[in-house]
Amino acid sequence: MYPRELTIPLEKDLTDFGFEPLQTTEEVDSVLEGSHEGSVLLVVNSVCGCAAANARPGAKLSLRNDKKPSKLVTVFAGVHKEATERAREFLLPYPPSSPSIALFKDGQLVHMLERHHIEGNSAQNIAINLAKAYDTFC
Repeated sequence: MYPRELTIPLEKDLTDFGFEPLQTTEEVDSVLEGSHEGSVLLVVNSVCGCAAANARPGAKLSLRNDKKPSKLVTVFAGVHKEATERAREFLLPYPPSSPSIALFKDGQLVHMLERHHIEGNSAQNIAINLAKAYDTFC
């Protein structure tokens, strides 16, 4: 677990932009269960450099697209352990990865960016990748 004084600004980078923080397993279930209608973008946030340089900026930049998810949520790996573990159950068969970005449509995982898709990629390229997914599923 990371010290909260370190992670609060990293979390606010997304929550100040409209992402709802999911901090409990119940909150994760209420958003990601199969009964949820519409599209949901989930960012598994992290303290690593590629989250700051690529994942968070890419996710935010992707929302300039005409089509976008109806709900934006985030869990923070290493901070909200149980919520992150529960969210990762919805990301199966993909292995745990942070950061990562997932798009759900009507409760089903339809698009996934794992850490290896994020690390070394520009925020612009991540945004383009996500925008294409939004055009298909949102």
